[in-house]
Amino acid sequence: MSTSTAPAPSGSRPRTAAPSQARRLPHWAPIAVFAGALAVVALLDVFSALNIALYAIYTIALGTIALYVLSRTVEGGRRATDRLVTCLVTTAFGIAMVPLVSLVYEVVSRGAKRFDGTFFSWSMTGVIGEGGGAYHAIVGTLIVTALTTVISVPIGLMTAIYLVEYGRGRLARVITFLIDVMTGIPSIVAGLFAFALFALFFGPGVRLGIMGAVALSVLMIPVVVRSSEEVLKLVPNELREASYALGVPKWRTIVKVVVPSAIAGLATGVTLAIARVVGETAPLLITLGLTRGLNFDPFDGRMATLPVFAYYQLTQPGVPPQAAIDRAWTAALLLIILVMGLNLVARLISRFFAPKTSR
Repeated sequence: MSTSTAPAPSGSRPRTAAPSQARRLPHWAPIAVFAGALAVVALLDVFSALNIALYAIYTIALGTIALYVLSRTVEGGRRATDRLVTCLVTTAFGIAMVPLVSLVYEVVSRGAKRFDGTFFSWSMTGVIGEGGGAYHAIVGTLIVTALTTVISVPIGLMTAIYLVEYGRGRLARVITFLIDVMTGIPSIVAGLFAFALFALFFGPGVRLGIMGAVALSVLMIPVVVRSSEEVLKLVPNELREASYALGVPKWRTIVKVVVPSAIAGLATGVTLAIARVVGETAPLLITLGLTRGLNFDPFDGRMATLPVFAYYQLTQPGVPPQAAIDRAWTAALLLIILVMGLNLVARLISRFFAPKTSR
């Protein structure tokens, strides 16, 4: 008895046999290969003493070569090339993380010794040797950074708005060129500029907190302008045109539409600019000088800041030197925490103040 098969429906492709599954290494193969490379390097250590850096270099090089050869034999050239590039990218990332991790470990391990209440509540007035703290330097850092922000943010933001919304012709090109030049100015030059400026009015021996704020503003303004300019350019022109179509003036469109749409990026740029200047030392050495006491008035007398405090504690430790060196490391740790806090604030602003695009 013969049987007939139903014809395939029109428009459908004829079924073909499924191709054989390509050979693939198991997911644990890379780990096993690099573990074997580490074992081989350990055997080599029997004949020649290797430090941890050579251990890592030999293990990565041997493991990468072995994984490439194994993958090319089993999986083919295309997959082997992919694994080779993955190993190279991962190695580059690991190399980039080595100085960062070592820096954080070193600062935390050394700075934690004096990370106590005394460090945050005492100044160095009358302190010789052990004890004392950086209360005066913390207050000075906050005051000088706040003044720098007050000076730099309005100037930088309005300059960026002018370049994006109004700037045309030769004047805009000149301003852009000057901003580029200011971006590359060494920090010591900014300090010399502020010192020379105030020396014209108050004499050559003047040291004031406001001088440090002016010096840091020279460094901060170009960063604010550049970051704000790029963020403002990302605002869609359709938003501006819709506002103009409703008869809204240009200045009001900028205030009510453009700036609120870019507020998250502007806040991030300002935060990065503050982080750029909060750890500057050279201009503050020239403009603020050295003081061991507390000063709340930036217009009267010298002020201490954390970078200058750490510098003098390390270069002029006194006898015995270990107490001053511990204070310097703790000041460095506190600066890192401040920068991390600024980045956290920027992320929070970006999250809560970014324009909502979903209903």
